[in-house]
Amino acid sequence: MRLTKLFNDFFESEKGGVLLIACTIVSLLLANSSVSEAYLNFWHFHFGGLSTENWINEGLMAVFFFLIGLELKREIFVGELSNLKNAMLPVFAAVGGMIIPAAIFAFFNYGTPTQSGAGIPMATDIAFAIGILSLLGNRVPASLKILLTAIAVIDDLGAILVIAVFYTTSLSMLNLLLVLAVFTALLLLNKFKINYLILYIIGGIIMWFFMLHSGVHSTLAGILLAFAIPFGKGEKTSLSYKLQDWLHRPVALIILPLFALANTAIVFGKGWDTGLAEGGSLGIFAGLIVGKPLGVFLFSFLAVSTGVCALPLGLKWKHILGIGFLAGIGFTMSIFITLLAYEDATLITESKISILLASVVSGIFGYSLLKYVLKRPKPVLVNN
Repeated sequence: MRLTKLFNDFFESEKGGVLLIACTIVSLLLANSSVSEAYLNFWHFHFGGLSTENWINEGLMAVFFFLIGLELKREIFVGELSNLKNAMLPVFAAVGGMIIPAAIFAFFNYGTPTQSGAGIPMATDIAFAIGILSLLGNRVPASLKILLTAIAVIDDLGAILVIAVFYTTSLSMLNLLLVLAVFTALLLLNKFKINYLILYIIGGIIMWFFMLHSGVHSTLAGILLAFAIPFGKGEKTSLSYKLQDWLHRPVALIILPLFALANTAIVFGKGWDTGLAEGGSLGIFAGLIVGKPLGVFLFSFLAVSTGVCALPLGLKWKHILGIGFLAGIGFTMSIFITLLAYEDATLITESKISILLASVVSGIFGYSLLKYVLKRPKPVLVNN
């Protein structure tokens, strides 16, 4: 299977899992060192009406969602999701990987103060999942790379919908109407083939500002902007292609590491582990470690066994189970949803610790299984 340059660039740029791990370790060490107070105060320092942490979570993460929107758009129009038959397997796998973890979390937490965290184990961290898969090198077939990437992208779309529907508490209709007006104006620019990037950037910033004050999470403005950017036929000269190509590295090397630093500044106080046996943490553990692979595997099996789609050539069910475990690496998106689900600082801290531990376990399981089942390619002998 031949991979496009843009897909290869996207896959390569998302291999920054090692950098995210390093940032997480640094952040945890600093938060529990002699400079802890200064380090925490830095993230809570306010300017422009928001804290440093908020600027990252509300502002820079909108750029991350913008890139996800561009990738999703490309997949829908000319990529893996453009063919309905091909799209069905990652769609079913992603849906199963969201429904089953949420149901497991609800089992542990329904009717309790932590039930609003059901969206936490639904998410997959693209950078970490692809980063772990890339450690297996050339033994990973192209079809497996494409399938995991498609599942992760669809998973992110699901997370976006969950955020929009379930984590919006109060709405400002005036601001939402202004968002809609700006979005419509950008669509008109697209329709009349106006390709001046500065107009779309200005429109995106205005849309983000109104979204910030609408009650709907501001990062969703990034998704809307992505679908307003001119795509054409997906050619290399299109604005969408150029932006997606340019944004890969800044997002992977700057934005996501900053998010990791800001949101893993966790202080391990006395008795920090006592909450890990409670419903919220158990729901996250079981949802990510058990629910993700179970949901991805079962829904994929259902789709294939009913004839809706077929397994890609060369893949077997043990490969699907392996990427199901990798999909259980929640990290970025799970932490992001945690911040929306809870206001209580203790719950947020306990959830972050649970996410980190569950993601590590899922990553180890996924890597170990795939390393066992994926054979090394035979060396090519050259006759002199």
